[in-house]
Amino acid sequence: MYRERYEEWRHVFKLDPDREIDDAKLDALCMSGTDAVIVGGSSGVTFEKVVELLSRIRRYEVPCALEVSDLEAAVPGFDLYLIPMVLNTARTEWMTGKQIEGLQAYGSYIPWDSTAAEGYLILNAEAEAARLTGADCGLDAAAVLAHVRLADRLMRLPIVYLEYSGTFGDMELVRAASALVTQARLFYGGGIDDPAKASAAAAAAHTVIVGNVIYDHLEAALETVQAVRDTAFARV
Repeated sequence: MYRERYEEWRHVFKLDPDREIDDAKLDALCMSGTDAVIVGGSSGVTFEKVVELLSRIRRYEVPCALEVSDLEAAVPGFDLYLIPMVLNTARTEWMTGKQIEGLQAYGSYIPWDSTAAEGYLILNAEAEAARLTGADCGLDAAAVLAHVRLADRLMRLPIVYLEYSGTFGDMELVRAASALVTQARLFYGGGIDDPAKASAAAAAAHTVIVGNVIYDHLEAALETVQAVRDTAFARV
């Protein structure tokens, strides 16, 4: 089942098909000891770009997942498919609309044993994902935790993803969210650009996603792998 494919992930690198990465850097990432690589982005993601990146990652044994944000970029051959559902937006196309379109077009071909939904909470108003989806990033702590309960207990989503893309989030809030989930895995992403932040996130969340720093400071990105491995998740 799909849960077996991510339940042990502690550290994950996220690669954007719309951003260039050379072979040497990709080799360093895939051989770093990270638990997995997620391919996904908010804009400029095409079938051709995803195929090209997947073909390069497949030279390595690291598990590789595709975050399906655009139907046109749904490429076969990944170990896992992650379907984002943005919880904090009034635009229903980002909650169920695009998912229904996908089911109508490809429902008979979806590898359900390798497909999992992500309940996304986008919490940085400056992020491209927030602008694209119209996410309400002004939620207070109580509202964020209510959304976490919605995803975990009512919707029974297997993954809850707190996304602060571009900035480092509130680790106390992340820790509180982790304490609330009963069956979902809590992913955290955003602003991790050094080992100290990676360690803080690893103590607060089940799974730490490292993205932008890959393109800005590769050595710092690589250092986050060991920082996460050295940090125990501290469930309250």
